Amino acid sequence: MNKHHNIIIAGAGGIAQAVGLILAEWSKVPPTIFIGNRTLDKAQNLVDWIKDGITKPCSIKAFHLAEEGVFKEMESIFKQGDIILDCLPGTQAPKIARFAKDFNMHYANLTEYVAETEEIKQLAKDATTGFILQTGLAPGYINVLANHLYKEFCSDYKVKKVDALEFKVGALTKNAVPPYYYGFTWSPVGVATEYIKEAEVIRNFKKTKLPSLSERATIIIDGIIYEEDLTSGGAANLPDALAKKVQSLDYKTLRHQGHYAWIEEQINKLNTTENPIEALQLIMENHIPHIEDDQIILYAAVQGKDVNGILRRQEVSKQIRPQKVGNHQLRAIQTTTAVPLIQSAQLLLESSYKGVLLQSEIDTKPFLNGSYIVPVYGKV
Repeated sequence: MNKHHNIIIAGAGGIAQAVGLILAEWSKVPPTIFIGNRTLDKAQNLVDWIKDGITKPCSIKAFHLAEEGVFKEMESIFKQGDIILDCLPGTQAPKIARFAKDFNMHYANLTEYVAETEEIKQLAKDATTGFILQTGLAPGYINVLANHLYKEFCSDYKVKKVDALEFKVGALTKNAVPPYYYGFTWSPVGVATEYIKEAEVIRNFKKTKLPSLSERATIIIDGIIYEEDLTSGGAANLPDALAKKVQSLDYKTLRHQGHYAWIEEQINKLNTTENPIEALQLIMENHIPHIEDDQIILYAAVQGKDVNGILRRQEVSKQIRPQKVGNHQLRAIQTTTAVPLIQSAQLLLESSYKGVLLQSEIDTKPFLNGSYIVPVYGKV
């Protein structure tokens, strides 16, 4: 941050860890940070962890974020807050967004949940503060990057429409063993949700929905073969923004070869009376281990004909590994998710946005070359 701000972080999990640490360590002017969680001890432990990891002074305080109602301490902190950074599960997003609106704060979240995002859009449409939604890794950074590629392609080749815009992310382990060929590097419920709910895409210039895991393919990125398939939530609002401009658009999740076949087998075994997300999550948690040594693989490409009818393709690919921030090592999923959220916070705090700002509406180049983004993703 270039100025002092009072920043509230809702949640005390792995992403909240990274957000708090990076804010304290990388901001030009350290903010005052309030960390709220339904379990006060967990919030306090995170405060202590951040203080142990930073190399310069920063005011960081814990508070009890009640599951119901607003206590006096919460009200006092909300009145001081300039923005809430929502690092809680997506089901909680509308409640936290309501706090932001009621107490005249900016708001930014990470969730890929479509229904909750629509609810917040309605809630915040007449807000006097800014709300940036779905601003993590995917949805988030990858959508801004894809939109940037689309705009650059149209400008470079003097066209208004393209054949294809594709963007893909994998939160992966370095190694993968049978039969599941995967390791958890982030939320199991998030993984189960994106496998079960429908994916929003563009086909023949029209927004539509397709079943997740219905278009499996292989792709070679930097010489390594991965599997890709449709999953829910990752496209953010690009299908709405680019319909009639892009013939085919989709977000796919990258996995090591063999994983999707195992997942398909588990889904086919589900009892039709069960909640499929909860059932799949339980199966995965019983078989798939959590692994700390992770990597993020991302890829985005745009393809179409230039003004002379020559078929062109522009691509960006990145591999991101764990990174040391201050005195702590952060996993790749932590840094890549946290910094777009923080960059969004700076955008809201140091501009005059009001209401909802969607991924397609973010000015791509300044965002992608922002001071929090570049140390993790590099420049574009």
